[in-house]
Amino acid sequence: MKTVVAVAALAACACASAARVDIQVQDAAGKPLQGAVAYLESPAARAAARPMTGTEIEQADRRFTQAVTVVTAGSQIHFPNRDKVRHHVFSFSKAKAFEIKLYTGTPANPVLFDQPGLVVLGCNIHDTMLAWVLVVETPWHGQTNALGQLRLPDVPPGAYRLRVWHADLPTGTMPVDQPLTVGATESAAAVRLTAVAAAR
Repeated sequence: MKTVVAVAALAACACASAARVDIQVQDAAGKPLQGAVAYLESPAARAAARPMTGTEIEQADRRFTQAVTVVTAGSQIHFPNRDKVRHHVFSFSKAKAFEIKLYTGTPANPVLFDQPGLVVLGCNIHDTMLAWVLVVETPWHGQTNALGQLRLPDVPPGAYRLRVWHADLPTGTMPVDQPLTVGATESAAAVRLTAVAAAR
């Protein structure tokens, strides 16, 4: 099934030193697309990014309970297994290759995600288990809600790259990328991406 993802971003200045960026993501039929990740990149954004704390990706009912997790580079993630069966979490992704061999409970050491990029998670025991970690170098990021909307507050004016990614994009697809200027006046940007939705 082909999917067209349309992204419209509207930047409106909230004050002299920061703006609000409203992002709307739609599918091929023009309906809201939930769970799309959008983030703003720039040298200033990279300098402002800090590692996140307290992030975890839980396993329960033989699945990752959160399909997509977004963290900043340098963040550590805990992988608690709350099933009665053991899991073997792994990734072969370029941004982070690791494995946590057969275990239950919560491993003592979290996994450090220190390189930006997309990390695909799996379980060597349960082939249907799949999840993604998107590691970004910006504090201005988030996921769209059920209405396909995301609001990024307090974004300093400047030139950015707006990147948008969704788990239904084919494996290896890079995030949608386009310039976005955030300033004192309203500005708009639109991106259209045609892709084959991944079967999930």
